[in-house]
Amino acid sequence: MVADSSSFMQHPLCHDSESSALIQFKQSFLIDGHASGDPSAYPKLAMWKSHGEGEGSDCCSWDGVECDRETGHVIGLHLASSCLYGSINSSNTLFSLAHLRRLDLSHNHFNYSEIPFGVGQLSRLRSLDLSYARFSGQIPSELLALSKLVFLDLSANPMLQLQKPSLRNLVQNFAHLKKLRLSQLPSLKILSVSYNPDLIGYLPEFQETSPLKELHLYGTSFSGGNSLNGTVELNMLLKLKNLTSFQLSGNRLSLLGYTRTNVTLPKFKLLGLDSCNLTEFPDFLRNQDELVVLSLANNKIHGLIPKWIWNISQENLGSLDLSGNLLTGFDQHPVVLPWSRLSILMLDSNMLQGPLPIPPPSTIEYYSVSRNKLIGEISPLICNMSSLMLLDLSSNNLSGRIPQCLANLSKSLSVLDLGSNSLDGPIPQTCTVTNNLRVIDLGENQFQGQIPRSFANCMMLEHLVLGNNQIDDIFPFWLGALPQLQVLILRSNKFHGAIESWHSNFRFPKLRIIDLSDNKFIGDLPSDYFQNWDAMKLTDIANDLRYMQVRPEFGNLGYTWTGHYLYSMTMTNKGMQRFYEKIPDIFIAIDFSGNNFKGQIPTSTGNLKGLHLLNLGDNNLTGHIPSSLGNLPQLESLDLSQNQLSGEIPLQLSRITFLAFFNVSHNHLTGPIPQGNQFTTFPNASFDGNPGLCGSTLLRACGSFEASPPTSSSSKQGSTSEFDWKFVLMGYGSGLVIGVSIGYCLTSWKHEWFVKTFGKQQRKWTRKEKRGNKS
Repeated sequence: MVADSSSFMQHPLCHDSESSALIQFKQSFLIDGHASGDPSAYPKLAMWKSHGEGEGSDCCSWDGVECDRETGHVIGLHLASSCLYGSINSSNTLFSLAHLRRLDLSHNHFNYSEIPFGVGQLSRLRSLDLSYARFSGQIPSELLALSKLVFLDLSANPMLQLQKPSLRNLVQNFAHLKKLRLSQLPSLKILSVSYNPDLIGYLPEFQETSPLKELHLYGTSFSGGNSLNGTVELNMLLKLKNLTSFQLSGNRLSLLGYTRTNVTLPKFKLLGLDSCNLTEFPDFLRNQDELVVLSLANNKIHGLIPKWIWNISQENLGSLDLSGNLLTGFDQHPVVLPWSRLSILMLDSNMLQGPLPIPPPSTIEYYSVSRNKLIGEISPLICNMSSLMLLDLSSNNLSGRIPQCLANLSKSLSVLDLGSNSLDGPIPQTCTVTNNLRVIDLGENQFQGQIPRSFANCMMLEHLVLGNNQIDDIFPFWLGALPQLQVLILRSNKFHGAIESWHSNFRFPKLRIIDLSDNKFIGDLPSDYFQNWDAMKLTDIANDLRYMQVRPEFGNLGYTWTGHYLYSMTMTNKGMQRFYEKIPDIFIAIDFSGNNFKGQIPTSTGNLKGLHLLNLGDNNLTGHIPSSLGNLPQLESLDLSQNQLSGEIPLQLSRITFLAFFNVSHNHLTGPIPQGNQFTTFPNASFDGNPGLCGSTLLRACGSFEASPPTSSSSKQGSTSEFDWKFVLMGYGSGLVIGVSIGYCLTSWKHEWFVKTFGKQQRKWTRKEKRGNKS
């Protein structure tokens, strides 16, 4: 420790044996920046120095090390997000630190090694955080030796296992794991094992004296308190007098009501009962007046929302999630919902009818009521929501015009999604003041007029969807000045005229997806744009597949909340119109089909090496198919049908080994169809309407030869690879998860790209606390 300048008392230095143990601990790992997913991660151990290496060798001064001021013993290691990579076992010198009270190894990568049974040697441990640390295998029974443990977090280690025991019955013998009783951890106040889908077992039987305050079991595979019927009775919670946070969501169980007695359930602050097969609102909620977070999502609650709901925790409720049920309306429809502190309201994916519910305007930050049956106009009262960051009213039957005052929200708003309604009239001016808008989705309505020129001020905008409306305008070249714009969907409107020449001030620097299909554009294809759309030239494939999204964060009465709004769009791929509820951030596409473009296909199109989809069909294009298209290694779908193209199909196209859909029908093409690779899989319909084509595909001989694939060093031989999209449950931290995050893991290519899967909003709750100060 360093000298205390106020008292001039010298604190004891780190003990040599403990310093040596820490250096050996450091040397047992690699420092890898990819080992920690936290953006704030940095290698804390990098500056640890052993004796003889000069100043800074006192371990009590090292980053992440906490020492006792009186004895100099190491009592805390706070190494979350330290970029540690490697396996750990019980021989590690870490477990010789006998005075350790706090150990945080979260957000590192321990290479799926087992939690060492040596942890049981740390008998003074009060706080243990191993969340997001890539541990696997059996949870050791030696944890039971930690009788002073107050905080335990094993969240987001999806390969952890409890073979047959439960929290009630974990194992006393590591080799023959059988039982654990929570009474063996008598001081435990916080237990979180969320986001461990392989963690199986049954809920514990609690002791009357248990001090447990927070129990988080989200996303495990617990099957209830009764191994025969997988049900949980709320009576079991009566013993937990101190319990304020209970998260049971995402398990294989059904929740039963409790037998009415003179004893009431604890007063909850956080209650998560998602996916518990509830068919009605639990009656015990009537007496809950301290709730901050209530989540009943993805149940089977049906009918009207009872009016007594409005009396629940009126002064405290900050978040309410009723999404994914069968609710049809309100028993009593208030003009404005009554909770004075409500900041998050999720009512999406129900069957709600009637007018749009209005949350309390002064506090609401996140409001989603998408995928319902709401009717009527958007009330001007919504313009009073001065703190609103996300507004999603999509997929309803709302009509009329957008209130002009909605533009006032753009200062706080990050997501505005009004898609798939029946809204009409002109689009209001937006981004008239400094703003944070990243998503504007007004697609599939009946908007008329022009795109507001004020959109040029939306400097954070990434995703603009205006497809399937009646917008009558020229190509909005001026949007090319937006530095973050990645997706531009203008399909199925009344856009007209030629696309003006590219200008360096309007570069569309990050544009990756553009859909101008089914409009009235004329003139030549914009070769200058194809030459300069740099973001479409990227061919890197990420190790893990990610999706375009906004992740807003909020705080409310001691809890933090992270939302996940996934970008979506409608686009034609492989001849079929599809709705993408998720857009992988590697997807690159151009669709200019269904217009009146003329002239030749620019050779510069071959520079866009990241393209997965290119659709130029149903135009008046002439000339030859450029051989440069063979330089598009990621291309999966190529549609040049219904044009006036002539000449032969370039042999170079057979190099594109990922090509799954190819259509050149109804042109004036001649000569042999290339052979080999993907061309042997395309149906006759891909070549219809070209009487001059020949080859084995059409059973029409070409004479003395047929075209063979070019022999080139860049030609890929052998069988085609495939995309194999796999579901992966993704954990987002300890605490309440209000939604289920689903991702895909990229392992190999597959021809069928994206299909409709899961909903837009995904979210998580975590208890707000400083990890380094848990006690």
